[in-house]
Parts: sequence; structure tokens; C-alpha cells
Amino acid sequence: MLTTERPRPGVIRDHPGAWRLAVATVCFGAFMGQLDASIVTLTYRPIGAEFHTGLAGVQWVSLAYLLTLVALLVPAGRMSDVHGRKLMYLYGFVVFTAASAACGLAPALTALVAFRVLQAVGAALMQANSVALVATSAPPGKMRTALGIQAAGQAIGLALGPTIGGALVATAGWRWVFGVNVPVGILALAAGYYLLPRTRERATTSRLDLPSVHLLAAATTLALLALSVLSGLGLPPWTAAALGVGTALAAWAFLRRQRRLEHPLLDLTLLRRGPIGPGLLAGMCGYLVLFGPLVLVPVELDRHGGSPLTAGLVLTALPVGFALAATAADRLLPHAWDDQRRSRYGAAGCIAALALLVAVPQHAAVLPYPLALLGLALGVFLPANNTLVMKAIPSRSAGTGGGMVNMTRGLGTATGVAAVTLALHLSSQDTGARNAILALLAFATIALASTMTSRRPSAPPEGRS
Repeated sequence: MLTTERPRPGVIRDHPGAWRLAVATVCFGAFMGQLDASIVTLTYRPIGAEFHTGLAGVQWVSLAYLLTLVALLVPAGRMSDVHGRKLMYLYGFVVFTAASAACGLAPALTALVAFRVLQAVGAALMQANSVALVATSAPPGKMRTALGIQAAGQAIGLALGPTIGGALVATAGWRWVFGVNVPVGILALAAGYYLLPRTRERATTSRLDLPSVHLLAAATTLALLALSVLSGLGLPPWTAAALGVGTALAAWAFLRRQRRLEHPLLDLTLLRRGPIGPGLLAGMCGYLVLFGPLVLVPVELDRHGGSPLTAGLVLTALPVGFALAATAADRLLPHAWDDQRRSRYGAAGCIAALALLVAVPQHAAVLPYPLALLGLALGVFLPANNTLVMKAIPSRSAGTGGGMVNMTRGLGTATGVAAVTLALHLSSQDTGARNAILALLAFATIALASTMTSRRPSAPPEGRS
């Protein structure tokens, strides 16, 4: 039973709403992942104070998690396509929940970072399968709705994260921020065991190229370490240039190896299928814009004397707007707007909201309004963009495709953390926030440009019914 997928009870499998139960179960994982991502940013100050470490060092509590996640998402998706997405998803919950408890007991910063790496292993098994489970569970014509529900689960986690995190940090302490994952994980594990469907179509090969995994991990780690050095990590400045060269070499070697392998870790031919390549780039920029403010706002409000709870309440406006748009877009937007048009208008809305964010004072009474508008725009953009990508991926490769989608989310999140930290480090206190927002605005512009260059798939993807 530990190596095979258990079928759902017949009464659940045959129920007309079985796909909704499966999507709701996946939302547990989406909720936990985003709750963890948004809640941890509020622990930077107290963790730094307890372990006597600056912001450049403490950010590795997030970056170590995100780097591991990015490196493992595609391999985890490949394993899941072969061995079963439900099985790998449930194992992910076990590892993530146990590691969360360990993070809350960490005796030093190095131990905390190590437990965060283990936590990311579990998160990779969960997230690599979340989009695939949703896409393969939903009936024809319901994929965008299903992905919107999943996005709402993510948004609820984001929305509750700042509030719960601010309250926990202000009262019980930062360690309880990690403990909150444990009861949710236990509940989600039980639900997944009974409500998730078994994998219907599996990939034909189980070969996993470990050198490709190592090269991908090296490229992402070196890139973000270079940004961290520039952000004030404490290493000599020349190391940033050396790390940049290492990043380029690792990325070149990874891509070259993928072209030569019969069964590559990342199928580069998928990137040339219709909207997949541009959609993944746009998605990465969208998640960067989503997570950048989660780092910026607490730091900026702390500079003005605000409490973690105040920062959490202000930040809630962003994911609440995201959740509203992700769940209500189908009912409120014109039916003539297809996924491509929604992506473009959503990206344009992000640009407008960030431009407003640059113009307004960085005060707690004002910030919720542009943050809410940014959340609404992202809630239109990201579900539509992800739907375009997943519709173009064959169902037998849904796990790999879902891993690619979530890898871009991890890259976007990690880059958002690093880019905002870098902007704050290179700027004066008076201009840091403005420069960080301008950087986010540049990435939102790239997202819009990517939606303009994406193409519709010329034919329905192989394997869908």
C-alpha cells in the first residue's frame, strides 16, 4: 500500500461532483504552500534578532526553500508521471508536515535553513502534482474554473498568512509560524487519501537524469546567491561576478544536455508548443510581482515604526484581491474574453496598479488600495495564463508540465525576494521602496510583452479527451 495508489471509494468516484472534491483537496496543498510563503516573510526581523543575523542572511530561510523547490519540481513531476501523482502528492504532505514541525524547533539559523530544505522536498512533491491533478480531474470545459479554484486556495493562504503570521510573531513568537502547518497537513493527508483519483495515464519511462537535476540546481542556486551577495550577504563583491559566470555556464550545460538526451529532464520541445514558452515566462514574472510586496511592505512599514501585525493586515489586501478575481472572474468578465485576452488585460492591470503604488505614500493607511488592485489584476492574469499553458501540454506529461508551471512560480517567488532585497540594499532609505516597486513594474511589463508574443496551439494537445 505504500508504493501503490489507493482507489477512491466507489461512492465518491461515481459522484457527479467527484472532480470538485479532488480540486478542493488539492486546494489544501495550495493553501499550505502559499500560507508558508507569505507567513515566513514576517519572521525575518525576529529571526535575525534571535540569531544575530542581517537581512541578507535571514533571506536564506526563504531562498534555501525556494531554490530546493525550483530544482526538484520538474524531477518530482517526472517521477509522478511514472509512479502516480496521487502517491507522490501524499508523500509530499508527510515530508512537508514533519519538516514544518522541525523548523519550529530549530536551535540555530543553519538548522532552520536545513529543515527548510527538507520542507521544500515535500513541497516539491506536492506542488509538482497540484496543477496536474487539477487539470486531469476536471471535465472538458472546466479546467479554467478548476484552476481558478486552486488559485483561490493559494490566495486564501496568502491572505491569511500575513494576518496569522503577524499575530503569531507579535504574541507567541516566530517558531509558531511553522507549527501552523502541522494540523492543516494532517487534515489534508487524510482528505487526499480518500478523495484524490489515481493516475490514469502514465509516462512510459522512469529514467531520471541526475546530472540534469544537479545542473539545474547549480544554475538557480548560483544565480540567487549572486543576487544575495549584491544584497549585502557579506562576501567580497568580486564573488558576484564569479557566481554570475558560474550561473551562465551551468545554464548552458543544462540546456545542451537536454538537447542531447533521448529522455530529457526538461523537454525543450514543449517550450516551442504554442503558448507554453511565453506563458511560462509570463507566469514567472507574475509570481515575482505577487511575492515582491510580501517582502517589501513589512520592511518598509517596520522602518516607519509599524508592527508585524499592522504589516500583516496591510498585506492581506493583496491576496484578498487575488482570491476575489480568481473565483469571480468567470461570472463577472465578458464570456467573449478567452484565456489569452484575460492574460493580457490582467498583465496590463498589474502595470497600472504598480504605477499607482509608486505614486502613493508608503503608509499603512494608503497601501491597501493599490495592493488590492494589484491582487485583482493578478487574479485575472495568473489562472488564465496557467490554463493556456496546461491546455497545450499532453495529458501523459501533465506532471512534468505542472512541475514546469510550479517551477516558474518558485523562480518568480525567489527572484521577487532577492530583487526586492537587492533594491533595498542598493538604495537609500528614502528611495528603496520606490526603486523596488519600479523593478516589479519592469517585470510586469515583461509579462505583458510575453502575452503579446504567445501563440495559440495549432492543434489540440495529444492525449486529451
